[in-house]
Amino acid sequence: MTNSTMIMVEVAYALPDKQTLLQLSVPAGTTALEAVKQSGILTTYPKIDVDADKMGVFSQVLGTKGLDEPGSYRLNERDRVEIYRPLIADPKEVRRRRAEEAKAKKKA
Repeated sequence: MTNSTMIMVEVAYALPDKQTLLQLSVPAGTTALEAVKQSGILTTYPKIDVDADKMGVFSQVLGTKGLDEPGSYRLNERDRVEIYRPLIADPKEVRRRRAEEAKAKKKA
């Protein structure tokens, strides 16, 4: 397989009220970060920070669990690169607070 082989990939980003899924053809060997930049999504969503925002492929966060970072992860045919927005609240803290509120209601 030569590097001139093209593969189809997707780049996805979602806001609470709007989701964008872009399909694009990239050369084999393209990284997740390169695909995001080539997709044009950064023009539509200028708040995306490719250096800070986490990215994943099919819900597997890149740079974790033995996966390469977005700048190194080479995409496969039909991969979907997902760009994740920063968390507003820590999920563990939210669950702890809800549990405390539920316990307080039972006592009342």
